[in-house]
This record gives sequence, C-alpha cells and structure tokens, in this order.
Amino acid sequence: MNGLTFVLLVLGAGLVLLVFNHDSGQTFGMANEDFGQLLYLLPIAGLLSVGILAGQRGNLSQILRYIAIWLVIIMALVAAYLYRFDLQQVGARLSAGLMPGSAVEVSTSGGAREVIIHRGMSGHFQAPVDVNGQSVDMLVDTGASAVVLSYADAERIGLNPRQLSYTVVVQTANGRASAAPVRLSDISIGPIVRRDIRAMVTEEGRLDQSLLGMSFLSTLSSLQIQTDELRLSD
Repeated sequence: MNGLTFVLLVLGAGLVLLVFNHDSGQTFGMANEDFGQLLYLLPIAGLLSVGILAGQRGNLSQILRYIAIWLVIIMALVAAYLYRFDLQQVGARLSAGLMPGSAVEVSTSGGAREVIIHRGMSGHFQAPVDVNGQSVDMLVDTGASAVVLSYADAERIGLNPRQLSYTVVVQTANGRASAAPVRLSDISIGPIVRRDIRAMVTEEGRLDQSLLGMSFLSTLSSLQIQTDELRLSD
C-alpha cells in the first residue's frame, strides 16, 4: 500500500465516521468539529513517515533518527491542538498586556467565564463595549449609578439625542450637567450580555468618554481589582 492510498483510506474512514455520527454530534467521545480538525493531522503524519522511509531505505539508524524527530513534531502538533484554548488565553492575555484597554475572556478553574480588563496608561480601566450592536469605548466607573453615554456615542448607536428630555442632573469630570434617561436594548462585554439596561445620555460636549456604570456592573456576580487587572464575572 503506497502513501497516497493510506492517506485516502484515513480521510475516507474519518469522513464516514463524521457522517455516521452527525446526529449524535460526537465521534470517539470528541465533538465532531474537534474530530474533523484532528483528522487532517493524521494524513500529514502518514505522508511524512512514508516519505522518510522511502527516501532512507537501507540506513536503519538514520531512519530511526528521522522517525524520532517526526514523532516529536507530531506530538507537539497534537499537544498544541489539545491545549489550543489555553494557548489562545495566553495569547489573549499577552496581547492585552501589550495593548491595555482590550478585554480578555478567560476560563476559571471552575469552568466559569471571566472578562479581564488591564489598566490603561491613564490609570483607569477602559475597554470596548458593544451597545445596541455598536462598539463603544467605555471607562469602567463604579461611582456612576448608571451607564452614561456621551452625546456623540448616543448618536453612533442609533439614538436621537436631540429628541431626548434632559431632566436628570449628573456630576461629570467637566462639572454638573443635565442628562436624559434612556433604556439600552442590549449591552455586552465579551461573553457577558445584559438586556434592557437603564442608562443616561449627557448633553452635547459635557462628557468626553462614555461610562460603564452600576446599572450594568451591579448585575455581575463579582467585580474584583487585582493589581492592574479588573475581573468581571458573569
């Protein structure tokens, strides 16, 4: 049996198993998606092994050395695949450390999902937040009783600030200002999603950056500050 025949047999058998187990969603205890991603590694390993053996006939020591090298490479590929989610988290946290202000989604030891925000150069915690389907850069502010949108951000997410009633007096970094109460259909940061959230829109020019306040933060199970990290738990 040549290498091509072996590869085709492996791929064919794998595809048959995926089709047969389509309804159950699992193959050999693995999710079909994961099994399909793993399947392509096996033909690669087979082709490499066949190529080495074919090219090195008659030199047993060299063949064994090459086999050992390829076994290490294959094991490294398999390990990278099995621990791909951990590697993704390491990469995400590394990028967050290099680019403060990005929100990183991680898994705790208990399987819960957390969002980590790194402190920015300004000393504050800020991150992009999806509001009504639009990304808004927000400053996390536990001193704000509600989510507060700047006039410009309110326009960008589809509200019409000109038609709002500015009946609430709020204290901003620029002093006292009037704000209009609104309801946001949805607001999310990473996997944490909340709907129908109470918020306010400030008058034009009175707020430079929108605030992620307590009308959202109070719905979380926990909010912890650890050195330069802010951890939000759903």
